[in-house]
Amino acid sequence: MTRNTTTTAMASNLANREVVLTLQDAVLGHAGRGILPPVNVRIARGDAWALVGRNGAGKSTLLKTLVGAIPPVSGTVRWSGGARVGWVPQRSTMDTAVPMRVVDVVRGGVDRGMSFMRPWYTAEQRRCVQKALELSGASPLSRQRYTELSEGQKQRVMVARALAGEPDVLLLDEPTSAMDPMSEEATFSFLEALRSDMGLTIMVASHHPQIVPALADRALYFDRDDQQVVAGAVADVLGSPAFLARYGNTSCVHGSWDVSA
Repeated sequence: MTRNTTTTAMASNLANREVVLTLQDAVLGHAGRGILPPVNVRIARGDAWALVGRNGAGKSTLLKTLVGAIPPVSGTVRWSGGARVGWVPQRSTMDTAVPMRVVDVVRGGVDRGMSFMRPWYTAEQRRCVQKALELSGASPLSRQRYTELSEGQKQRVMVARALAGEPDVLLLDEPTSAMDPMSEEATFSFLEALRSDMGLTIMVASHHPQIVPALADRALYFDRDDQQVVAGAVADVLGSPAFLARYGNTSCVHGSWDVSA
């Protein structure tokens, strides 16, 4: 028997803020088979959520469900009306045989429907692309070949691509997996600045629990093996019995979590 340890995330604070995403008894999985207990959580505008758990725990499955790539097995996944979602996958699907420039990659973020068939871009689309390049700090890279960039630069370009669609919510799957510690820290600072300046709701998947406090104030913890799902404030989730049983004791040191077995 599975156990659902999902908690209502910061319920008292949601009353006065717009809820952009609701998961109600949402069972995540593939081909009609659930991999976790039902998830019940509400995400408010401006929230920063970390999705935490080991590889294969279900983090990517949740993100792919949220962007409509796979359907939930059962339950409800409901976006508020008009919410625009930007998606940054774990690994770029860019064809490395195609010599695309950075600006060409970012332009892909403004395509809607069959608009990619047009050989030109509207003034509004050009504005969105330029703004996304500036916000992401990728403007100096705009004429470079995408394949010639470092992993950190590529990830920044993919964020710019997502921002070109002027999203309300930004979903990122392991955005720092190929980065060194300095690039990782710079990425988290950049994401926090985006949230602060634009009022974005951000959800970031990571299998490194020690980085959670650097990027989020709320967390969703997945444990597929023990069939656990825990949601709430970061301190509550990282201090939960389910998390401690897997990762051991945690303590906050200089703004980061020291995780010991």
